[in-house]
Amino acid sequence: MNKPFKHSKTPKNLVIVLSILSLLVFLQFIAFQSPYQFPWPLASYAPANETLMVMLRDSVTFLPLKDLRFSDKPTTGHTWFMSSVNDTFEPNDSEYLHFPSNSSKGRMLCLLSHHRYDGAANSYAFAWPNALPHGATLLPGLTYVSETYYDYTNLWHGLSALVPFVGWHMRKGCAVPPARWVLFHWGELRTEMGNWIKSIADLTIGKVNIETFENIDGPVCFEEAVVFRHNQGAIAKMRLREVYGRMKCKAREFCKVDMEKIKSDKEVRMTLLLRTVSRSFKNETTVMRIFEEECAKVENCRFMAVKSENLTFCDQVRVLSETDILATPHGAQMTNMIFMERPGSLMEFYPTGWKEMAGGGQYVFRWLADWAGMRHQGSWWDDGGSACNGTSPKLECFASFKDRQIGHDAAYFSQWANKVILEMKENKRNASVALHSVPAKATRSCQCN
Repeated sequence: MNKPFKHSKTPKNLVIVLSILSLLVFLQFIAFQSPYQFPWPLASYAPANETLMVMLRDSVTFLPLKDLRFSDKPTTGHTWFMSSVNDTFEPNDSEYLHFPSNSSKGRMLCLLSHHRYDGAANSYAFAWPNALPHGATLLPGLTYVSETYYDYTNLWHGLSALVPFVGWHMRKGCAVPPARWVLFHWGELRTEMGNWIKSIADLTIGKVNIETFENIDGPVCFEEAVVFRHNQGAIAKMRLREVYGRMKCKAREFCKVDMEKIKSDKEVRMTLLLRTVSRSFKNETTVMRIFEEECAKVENCRFMAVKSENLTFCDQVRVLSETDILATPHGAQMTNMIFMERPGSLMEFYPTGWKEMAGGGQYVFRWLADWAGMRHQGSWWDDGGSACNGTSPKLECFASFKDRQIGHDAAYFSQWANKVILEMKENKRNASVALHSVPAKATRSCQCN
């Protein structure tokens, strides 16, 4: 005799698991409906199952902000910073991470990152808006998160870290400045920018507010966050020039530089930008006299020598805006070339040993000149004596000579200066002819695109 059929009971745990999977599939489907608008289904389709909400909150997993498994390639690919996620690429711009977005499946970025000396002790996670980690603080508005292998004080290093954020701000129409910046170096929290870098950021993006997390316990989640971790990254040269152009325009505008007067000036303006301590000239007076005499030989050539350490931010903007030819030792002060009119000329000087020992990094200002639309007119390396005794390790040797003073070669400097001055004079003459052969265009304010 057949026994009556009995419905088997589905285990309670299986029901919960299936419910969670269904909810996650639904959330993912919703998140992918629009690339720019997120309906935040956990909030919009309330009341959500409280048990599911608790389980989603409990499932948030924090990972080391600096992944030591990638110490041998910290800046390539997904890098060692937030290594579990891959970058988003836009044509001609720097690669980035954006939260919440389709690529994050609508999840926010959360950080637990108070450590300033151990990036691996800091951590990150992703969470749905209504299922943030226990004890989390939600920070409203847009947050810029920067990770650099270098620093935020040196002009060149800081500029490289700043460029992608200016590019992003321009791409978004310069409409919404970030509510805060969160800065990292090797995953370690940083709370300061150098004055020069901060001035550029203030002028091109908006007033900089650097988050320190000092008054916040527990995790922090961001309503919206943009992360750049490659410095300039994959940005194209023409896009770089647009970014530098906006920086230059906003700085000149703020510092009240009269560019109409400068552009109408037919003089060739040569500036010797001196350093006072490391990589200064051994005999400044002689070097100044050499360049001043060569300038005096050419009609309408004006020479000026200034010490970079004595200049305020606006002094630097004004001096370089009025410079056609910049002669200066290798160093961060060369970053000011971005304020020059294109195509300005650069002449660079190095201490003994740099050519042999410093590696490819010594050419960074050749790269910057190219990116900014300037002409790097060559370098002079002091060959006055041996840099090391031949037995010192390479890094120890480099540390001993990298900041030495620089000598001079009067005959070479004179010939070199004369060539660069005459070339600039011809360029300015041709530019003047071209300017008067086309109709004048209305002056436009700083562009944002």
